[in-house]
Amino acid sequence: MTHDSKPRPLVSLRDLRVELGGHPILRGVTANITRGNITGLIGLNGSGKTTLLRALVNEYPHKGIIQFHCGHDHSQPFPEAIGYVPQRLTLDARLPLTVGDFLALTLSHRPLFFGISKKIQAKSREMLERVGVPECLNVPLEGLSGGQLQRILLALALEPQPELLLLDEPAAGIDFKDQKKFYELIATLNRETGVTVLLVSHDLNMVQAHAHEVMCLRRGAIQCQGPPNEVLTPINMSLVFGAEIHMFPHRFGP
Repeated sequence: MTHDSKPRPLVSLRDLRVELGGHPILRGVTANITRGNITGLIGLNGSGKTTLLRALVNEYPHKGIIQFHCGHDHSQPFPEAIGYVPQRLTLDARLPLTVGDFLALTLSHRPLFFGISKKIQAKSREMLERVGVPECLNVPLEGLSGGQLQRILLALALEPQPELLLLDEPAAGIDFKDQKKFYELIATLNRETGVTVLLVSHDLNMVQAHAHEVMCLRRGAIQCQGPPNEVLTPINMSLVFGAEIHMFPHRFGP
């Protein structure tokens, strides 16, 4: 992995607090999300990881400061685009839509019953090729595997090219070997496009393999943060998860 010799933050969080239903979820988060890096966000369920992502897209009201440093001169207060891939998306299997139809709904400004233009079809193919599933264009949505669906959602999140890509457990529900391929795809996109990635994951081995930085949330506050080799230690993981955690390298067959 390559690092900027003088890393600059894309997002600065200062004393970020979120309450939902009168209950504090984030309790004064202060951290930087470094431009061009993959930052792994880890912690127990309920520690505030998804809430942090949703606060970044202004879905939840918050107190404190979320400051963006966007554009080539780092002066824009908001990114031109933020990509977001949720943990899972429930689709109505009764919808008679193919993947191409689904993409056209987001790309086109006219109803599907007018047909899909050649320009939109070409754009859809390009988007699918980018995430490695061009063969899915004419596949019904209900026929997609979990891994294929997550790649379709990733394709949507990458259009238009975002400065910040938020991934909330994007490999949840994907077969084990496909998870490895999915994380490798994220790493490739980061390396080739420079997109800044904030990745929520419970897979500490994948975080260790692909993240440049790690942020650990515990009860809505930062427990520790820094490079994976400094953060993902038995002592820190015990503090974050409340139990002794051991990480073992994944081994894959041929």
